Amino acid sequence: MELYTLKKQFKGYKRGTQFYLIAESEFIGVKEFVLRTIDLKDSISLTESEFLTYFTLIKRRDGMGYDV
Repeated sequence: MELYTLKKQFKGYKRGTQFYLIAESEFIGVKEFVLRTIDLKDSISLTESEFLTYFTLIKRRDGMGYDV
């Protein structure tokens, strides 16, 4: 599971808000990402350019729960 933080305010979420990457999909060259807040209350869907502009990777865990 990957944990990301928001670099700057985006869609009503404040800078520093943490999100889990839930899903990543690609259809005919268009990537879409679904992220969920760390408290699992809200989720957002965004394009690759929005994802790259607004989010930074904090932590990546492998399937066994270890930080990579």
